[in-house]
Amino acid sequence: MSAINKYRVALVGARGYVGNELIKLLNRHPFFELELAVSRGKQGQAVEGYSKQPLVYQSADSVEVAEGQYDLIFLALPNGFAQAYVEQIELISSQSVIIDLSADYRFDDSWYYSLPELNQQIASTRISNPGCYATAMQLSLTPVVSLLEGVTHCFGVSGYSGAGTSPSDKNNPELLENNLIPYQLSEHLHEKEVSRHLAMDVKFTPHVVSFFRGISMTSHISLQQAMTEEAVIELYQSLYREHPLIKVTKAIPLVKEIQGKAGAIVGGFKLDQSGKHLVVCCVLDNLLKGAAIQALQNANQAFNLNSLEAIDYD
Repeated sequence: MSAINKYRVALVGARGYVGNELIKLLNRHPFFELELAVSRGKQGQAVEGYSKQPLVYQSADSVEVAEGQYDLIFLALPNGFAQAYVEQIELISSQSVIIDLSADYRFDDSWYYSLPELNQQIASTRISNPGCYATAMQLSLTPVVSLLEGVTHCFGVSGYSGAGTSPSDKNNPELLENNLIPYQLSEHLHEKEVSRHLAMDVKFTPHVVSFFRGISMTSHISLQQAMTEEAVIELYQSLYREHPLIKVTKAIPLVKEIQGKAGAIVGGFKLDQSGKHLVVCCVLDNLLKGAAIQALQNANQAFNLNSLEAIDYD
């Protein structure tokens, strides 16, 4: 595919937090033209954040989306809702590239699961976007995955935007005020996702707090052999040196450093006296590198564009 072309884009799930971020990214993309923004709740309203052309939200069903014959379709829907769209696209518009941001196809080997910094770029029209917590865990663990021994334990904290726009205890301001809420104490979907894609045993407990956006992940890692902090840091720097969205730092990274930014920070490396127990921290914006930025990276790669096209980074 040639980078001189313009590609027609549909976004299903446009009213959510991630959908809003995708709209802003597409607004500055030189090759992707948003032509359909699907939202039943905002039907007929002007699409905010998109200025390339007048655009209103539409209440298009799965058949109507497929009949549009779009080059690229983002599915930014809650878990469990993608299948109806995928089935119709397969029937009517099988050549369309689909980027699914839900968990629906992360365990399906017929789809390409892609965290761009960690997975080899391949030509694929069916791409499953990793989860936000799972992204933080995989960025934290991959540089040492061949050195792991036993179970890895991850403690994650997210802003309440990760709970989506539908009201729940996890985005209830009264419950969250001066509070930290643990949930899904075992067998969280992202725990299974990381265990599958890194072929390792990871245990994960998520928590939600009162800030809006951002994730902080702390991973406790047992190593097969003693290492120095300098050697560990070199492994991380070596893997991420060519990936400008991933910053490696000796200091413990803070959520406020990454809120509203495109990448992730991995740091805070600490070994115990044995040199075999490593603690690593990672922060990222759950709506950006944990979702919309990653989806755009995957879309760029699917069309043989620069993976960072239209992405602002330091």
